[in-house]
Amino acid sequence: MKTDARRHHDPAVRGFASDNYAGVHPEILEALALANEGHQISYGEDEYTEYLQKIIRSHFGPYAEAFPVFNGTGANVTALQAMTDRWGAVICAKSAHINVDEGGAPERMAGLKLLAVPTPDGKLTPELIDQEAWGFEDEHRAMPQVVSITQNTELGTVYTPDEIKAICDHAHGLGMKVHLDGARIANAAASLDVPMRTFTNTVGVDVLSYGGTKNGMMFGEAIVVLNPDAVRQMKHIRKMSMQLASKMRFVSVQLEALLAKDLWLRNARHANDMAQRLAAGVRETDGVEILYPVQANAVFARLPHEVSRRLQKRYRFYFWDEAAGDVRWMCGFDTQEEDVDGFLQALKEELAR
Repeated sequence: MKTDARRHHDPAVRGFASDNYAGVHPEILEALALANEGHQISYGEDEYTEYLQKIIRSHFGPYAEAFPVFNGTGANVTALQAMTDRWGAVICAKSAHINVDEGGAPERMAGLKLLAVPTPDGKLTPELIDQEAWGFEDEHRAMPQVVSITQNTELGTVYTPDEIKAICDHAHGLGMKVHLDGARIANAAASLDVPMRTFTNTVGVDVLSYGGTKNGMMFGEAIVVLNPDAVRQMKHIRKMSMQLASKMRFVSVQLEALLAKDLWLRNARHANDMAQRLAAGVRETDGVEILYPVQANAVFARLPHEVSRRLQKRYRFYFWDEAAGDVRWMCGFDTQEEDVDGFLQALKEELAR
């Protein structure tokens, strides 16, 4: 049967604004079609969600449990609620997504106090954590209960396993738990060339938000509980947070398609490689400064404001700090070499004007 829907965009148009701009990987679309036949029990009692648990444990150990959700903000807010008391606070980097890009949802929806710490590269350290890890028994202060880190960070930098272990050891020593926002966890694993467990459950992370949308899925993420003692009533909190999907099989089967074999890693490696290609071309271009190490699929750069404005008319991307002239260029699983080369040529042309 032919659909009545029409295409409303030009599929030849490419950009570097976000890996969320990319479409859905063909293998994910095939998986969705596979799960679409017949009836399955709703609200997570389906066979796809049950099978997903086996796959998650193959990556994150025998105690891991996945709770599929709709989106990354929902994953973060739901996970942090389950890890804290009503009087709890979360220590995070000032640049953390939960602090600057979630519309105040942790505070408004979860009632959490965020204790944001400035960092030079998006990464927390035990010493930086200590700036806010105090006053645990002071009733005048929200109690620090969780440290939340992002891997890879919002600035495109990647924690080493040893760096995350140091954070986990320090936080646990203070009686706190550790949450990892893994919106781009696959890109970090590809960059480090290690299994995801190497910098999560193996080093002490208690709960992670697993990101799939930026890595080729249509929609959906998952909260992965690595330490069952770190959360309370996750299923009830997921429902209260409006993150319980009735047709959960369509989230779970996408995660299965990503994680059952190596699609997650292939997609992430390709996106990272395209960012390296872009960074190499930028380094050869006068008038542009790369701001942070390019360790995943993002390139942060500084160039004249008027050049960026003209370039944005040809390729979509975002300012990171418009006053300073800082921009962010993202590569996705579907970014091609000719996309990068075309962008670099356009950049050189606008710089020469």
